[in-house]
Amino acid sequence: MLKKRIAANLVVKDGVVVQSINFKKYLPVGKPTIAVEFLNQWGIDEIILTDISASKNKSEPNYQMVKLASTKCYVPLTVGGGITQIDQIKELMHCGADKISLNQSAIKNSTLITNAAKIFGDQCIVVSVDAVLENNTYKVFDYINNKTINESPAQLAKRAEDLGAGEILINSVDRDGGYRGYDIELINSICDIVKIPVICCGGAKNAKDFIEVFSKTKASAASAANFFHFTEHSVNITKANISKHINVRLDTFANYQDNTFDNSFRLKKKSDTELEEMLFIKIEKEVI
Repeated sequence: MLKKRIAANLVVKDGVVVQSINFKKYLPVGKPTIAVEFLNQWGIDEIILTDISASKNKSEPNYQMVKLASTKCYVPLTVGGGITQIDQIKELMHCGADKISLNQSAIKNSTLITNAAKIFGDQCIVVSVDAVLENNTYKVFDYINNKTINESPAQLAKRAEDLGAGEILINSVDRDGGYRGYDIELINSICDIVKIPVICCGGAKNAKDFIEVFSKTKASAASAANFFHFTEHSVNITKANISKHINVRLDTFANYQDNTFDNSFRLKKKSDTELEEMLFIKIEKEVI
């Protein structure tokens, strides 16, 4: 059985990584390159870099940003934002992207999905679906025009799969930045209708939310944005908790497997005796 993946969503607005709240409020975090570097050091499995300004401003993808970020990225890098044609995808691949995320094209230019899959392989094409709950019904949210469309997230995901997409990224707009946990019902509606891998995003607060989504859905990966930004080693600490219940990838160092955590999944202090022993490393006398 394949191990579950932990991904990080880096939302970029005007060249700066931001904390997104319901797709309405954006708080600055820092430079994309620095965020990518830290996430790699903390043990993330893959990174999704989404430039939300590019499509809104009808501009080209930020190739220089991707090129700089990729120099610090040693895990699969998915890039989205402003992609409308094949030549742009080629250039992004040359800049270091491993996969491409298509959002607006899935709504307005679905032939791009098919053409890109034929050229680069479906494993490189991710279709990103933003969803909201409206009158007790899930609908696709078009963030460019700030409105829903007459298609459910499940219908769009299935259509994307039929067009050649190799992966679906489902994002709950309602839970974005709210720390209320993943929308299990929404995620299951996608997993039940497609056969390709599904990445879920929106609402993660701590390791408990990752454990829940992996236990109650067939999602291949769980992604978070805001949650990973503000705590050093947050990825490794999260994985240490998840691994007690779900089979996930673990780094060979700083994996926190021997540590204990409180009810909020925060790292507990080791005993004074353990800390004292850790201060010194005994070196045996060399025998020649």
